Amino acid sequence: MKFLIILTLAVAASAFPESELVHRDRVMPVQDSIEGRITGGSTASVGQFPYQVGLSLRVSALSSAWCGGSLIGTQWVLTAAHCTDGISSVTVYLGATVRTSPEVSSTVASSQIVIHSGWNSSTLKNDISLIKIPAVAYTTKIQPVTLPSVASSYSTYAGETVVASGWGRTSDSSSSVATNLQYVDLTVITNTVCAATYGTSIVTSSNICVSTTNGKSTCNGDSGGPLVLKSNNVQVGLTSFGAAAGCQKGYPAAFTRTTSYLDWIKSNTGISY
Repeated sequence: MKFLIILTLAVAASAFPESELVHRDRVMPVQDSIEGRITGGSTASVGQFPYQVGLSLRVSALSSAWCGGSLIGTQWVLTAAHCTDGISSVTVYLGATVRTSPEVSSTVASSQIVIHSGWNSSTLKNDISLIKIPAVAYTTKIQPVTLPSVASSYSTYAGETVVASGWGRTSDSSSSVATNLQYVDLTVITNTVCAATYGTSIVTSSNICVSTTNGKSTCNGDSGGPLVLKSNNVQVGLTSFGAAAGCQKGYPAAFTRTTSYLDWIKSNTGISY
């Protein structure tokens, strides 16, 4: 049975009625029948994104779901709070290009998950969490992503080219995640432009947004996955939410802004840059 979890929030301040919010949410990992693309992207080569993590989430005894994440240290994975909220366990896939063929996998209980204490599923704030895994050895296919330096905390990154990756849905008509890792180049827009769609109460300084022209976007199942600067692979965001109208409708896609949580990441993991 195909299973899709959708969390939708109607926003009175939105500029467009159909741009109510939906997380790039958890999708059951049923084989996708559509060949493909991360809505307008490309298929990754082996080892191209060694920091990319796949997350098989145990939602209940009878259902599982899928999200993305990034490896930030030998024992830590960064992902979205809405991916890990309410799950009982998670299997972490490392070094995979084909989603079901990782180099290493580990299953950990919810006790190894740190969800931001300010996470609010109603307001979408602080959509970030950490997963502690058994120490992993780095290889050509398994490497940590670089987090921004504290000195970068005030950069908006507007106009920068960024890369999103994941196994999320490859089109609005697809009902399941992709088999092969996908990626897409996107352009960061200002929060002011993003807030024109979603409202200033939703898009705040702890978000970073991209334009989704020509059908290029993240989609359901990409949640929690990394957004990195194309120039240096520094992770500036993680996939959070978009418009409920669909991933290919041209509305901005929003991410949790990594620079807003450097202190939180350091306090929980000891990792800093």
